[in-house]
Amino acid sequence: MKKIFESATTLIYLFAAIILASIALFIMGWSVYEVIEHAMSSQALDKGFISKQLEAVGAVIIAVAILDVSKYMIEEEVLRNKELRSPKEARETLTKIMVIVSIAVSIEALIYIFKAGTEDIKLLIYPGFLMICAILVIVGLGVYQKLSITTEKRNQDRANQNQLN
Repeated sequence: MKKIFESATTLIYLFAAIILASIALFIMGWSVYEVIEHAMSSQALDKGFISKQLEAVGAVIIAVAILDVSKYMIEEEVLRNKELRSPKEARETLTKIMVIVSIAVSIEALIYIFKAGTEDIKLLIYPGFLMICAILVIVGLGVYQKLSITTEKRNQDRANQNQLN
């Protein structure tokens, strides 16, 4: 029964990862299509073209983050053995995901900052808060890294001391 359950969950993860990757590739393709379509139109030289490019960049960044999540799902849930992982592996995995999130949020904030700068300076509040959130994610990740590495070293020292006794 356990083997059937593990096989079913592996297939579900694989299916979800394929769907996510497909959606991400569609988002990328659609973004490129919209930029090319706008460039070919008679409005290509207006300031809306820069806005369209910035939207495309944001969409591609989100798509790359989605691809990274899809890749993680395949690597960790489909290809790897499902045995219990060490705290170090869990920390490294969480770090990868949080770095992806912080990069995506930071770049999205930059895009909105450029966009707000060309439209209305009052619009900078949202991207400013978004950038603050990205910074807090990075600071939180640093604190988590420091605490978990310290705990790992302490546990390893105890294990080594127990082996000596």
